[in-house]
Amino acid sequence: MALHITGEQAADELLSDDAFALLTGMLLDQQVTMESAFAGPEKIRSRIGAIDPETIAGYDPEAFVEVFRQTPAVHRFPGSMAGRVQALAAAVVGDWGGEASAIWTLDAPSGAEVLTRLKALPGFGEQKAKIFLALLGKQCGVEAPGWREAAGAYGDEGAFRSVADIVDPESLAKVRATKQAAKAAAKGTG
Repeated sequence: MALHITGEQAADELLSDDAFALLTGMLLDQQVTMESAFAGPEKIRSRIGAIDPETIAGYDPEAFVEVFRQTPAVHRFPGSMAGRVQALAAAVVGDWGGEASAIWTLDAPSGAEVLTRLKALPGFGEQKAKIFLALLGKQCGVEAPGWREAAGAYGDEGAFRSVADIVDPESLAKVRATKQAAKAAAKGTG
């Protein structure tokens, strides 16, 4: 699997190779651009030397906020998002033995079970969990039976609704256009 979300080689390679980095990028994907959110794990790794759940869960919380504040910032809300990343890391350590990919692989779960597991994570509501499930199915080779149905509209092919559909600059532009149209429609201006 080779993801192409951020436009930065090192960040995309980390997302492609490290399940917790990918999960963290999804967590950070709110109120910032998708590229910035998914580049966050590489910023964290380059600043503290690791992106594994054990290291992050055990990191001094105040120092971790400072990691988020360094320029360029990991997220526009460094305090709250640093805390959320540490809570996610603690959940992965406590519930999944430190192995993020176990969430979608342990005991060969169905798509519905993966969705339930994702929604149980700190910072993952229904929509974020469905988008991440679609990303796993569309780009990461996860073959949990029924994943498309569990992901809802995000599992549809060719819809360009989310990060799950980004494979190159052209698809990124299509996803952006879809999101802008949805925002305009919600405001009644579209």
